[in-house]
Amino acid sequence: MANLIVRNIDDKIAQALKIQASQHGVSAEEEHRRILAAVLIKPNKKTFLDILTDIPNVGKEDDFTRIQNDNITNVFD
Repeated sequence: MANLIVRNIDDKIAQALKIQASQHGVSAEEEHRRILAAVLIKPNKKTFLDILTDIPNVGKEDDFTRIQNDNITNVFD
């Protein structure tokens, strides 16, 4: 694993990191690692095509056929 050294951090930022770390019950160093991972390691987003291809192939073509019925009366008449 690599080591990072961050210099010239504003005191307010360092203090905020320590406070957030204590709220999460971890060290400032661990909180720093978590923040970096959350920002830099993003999950792969699926494309629209990926989502469409994940839809299971169920039913038959006839299941989606539009039925035209001219005998239906308008309920608003």
